[in-house]
Amino acid sequence: MSKQFSWLSLKSLSAFLLLLLPISMVVASGGDTNVDLTTSVYGILAVIVFISAYSLVIGEEFLDLKKSKPVLVAAGIIWILVGLAYNSIGEPHAAGVAVKHNIEEYAELLLFLLAAMTYINALEERNVFDALRAWLVSKGYSLKMIFWITGLLAFVISPIADNLTTALLMAAVAMSVGAGNTPFIVLACINIVVAANAGGAFSPFGDITTLMVWQKGIVEFEQFFALIVPSLVNWIIPAAIMSFSIPKGKPEPIDAVVVVKRGGYVMIGLFLFTIAMAVSFHNFLHLPPVLGMMTGLGLLKFFAFYLKKKAASDEKAEVAIKEAVLNTEIEPKTEKEKYDIFGILARAEWDTLMFFYGVILCVGGLGTLGYLALISDLMYSGAGIMGTGTTGANIIVGVLSAIIDNIPVMFAVLTMNPDMSLGQWLLVTLTAGVGGSLLSIGSAAGVALMGQARGIYTFFAHLKWSWAIALGYAASIWVHLLINADLMDVAINSAKTAH
Repeated sequence: MSKQFSWLSLKSLSAFLLLLLPISMVVASGGDTNVDLTTSVYGILAVIVFISAYSLVIGEEFLDLKKSKPVLVAAGIIWILVGLAYNSIGEPHAAGVAVKHNIEEYAELLLFLLAAMTYINALEERNVFDALRAWLVSKGYSLKMIFWITGLLAFVISPIADNLTTALLMAAVAMSVGAGNTPFIVLACINIVVAANAGGAFSPFGDITTLMVWQKGIVEFEQFFALIVPSLVNWIIPAAIMSFSIPKGKPEPIDAVVVVKRGGYVMIGLFLFTIAMAVSFHNFLHLPPVLGMMTGLGLLKFFAFYLKKKAASDEKAEVAIKEAVLNTEIEPKTEKEKYDIFGILARAEWDTLMFFYGVILCVGGLGTLGYLALISDLMYSGAGIMGTGTTGANIIVGVLSAIIDNIPVMFAVLTMNPDMSLGQWLLVTLTAGVGGSLLSIGSAAGVALMGQARGIYTFFAHLKWSWAIALGYAASIWVHLLINADLMDVAINSAKTAH
């Protein structure tokens, strides 16, 4: 993609954000308030700051500017404006109360994701993912078979390992098998993005948006599984359409054997046990799921201590044998070369974690200024923005998530907390999760793969197949409304959703 096209894309997207001002900016909400400061100079400036920062976020790939930087600065500026706004109306302490509420929201998300990311990085260090990739590459399947296998695995793995990690893993397989075959790699990457996002939509662990809904206590863990069939339809339809364009051929099998390092399979068991703890803490003890995740992280650290001691013992024995055979002194490994779980923890996606902080604080600040009530009335009151009520509003949420990003959109819906049935909450969870597949920039998986397959899988390459993805998007909504019709009238306990 040329630099000229990059800037044109950024400009057009920024312009679209400006056109969506009453929606996208109010979609930044957090903290309940009866004060309307949306027309004040502070409110208007806050909106301008958010639009400016998010324009830079959208242009991350082209500007080579990490997405966390503009939103971190914007969050600080917006809360300064919130503080000034509330001081001007004689309520100097209201802003402090509101920002603490948002920081508490972020703290739960941060610790949960930090534990999950550490587990994924630990499994990666033990060669668990490399072993899976090598096994697939060595089988010598046809290109069409690899297309379907990588898509299916992306759909199955993402509910546990998250859609971003899964997409990167499966894309590495597709690129290894189809090296030099650009049409195949493009289609495989699109298929993987759609499958990973769809698979993540029916599990609290598969996507940030589903995690946020679960942690808020709106939808119970087992209730997410009502979205399995709609999510499967969301992937299968575009995959079936694209499969007709897969080039014929069978790449040469690659003899690659990767051995999982000591403790890799035990870590898989610990990770599954940690997930079970998080679910149990939430369902049976009514404790935050993050407590289970952090307990599991502690277990991983104990196991890492065992691995470190075992490795040191093995090294000592190995050095003694070599010194005896060679009759010379061998220098042991330095501390930096030894197994270090804290080093693995430090490799978490800190840019992503800081981005979430910035988004939640920006969203919270704009909500505290009163945009929450405005967007809630616009989208969810009466006939709604499309004249189709709540269903139409929730469909729009999915489309917006492809343009803006599903994190601020879903956080806005959660903080607006509209009066919706269980079926409608599942619908907005589905649309926010899979809507990002409509554009390559609409999800973390798509953005990551544009970097991994740079110059091959691009914004316009994905856009060429957006019509097929849109068919899957529409079909998944129809299937949900059909098979989960009995849930559309199931009321959500308002006491549960109060936060």
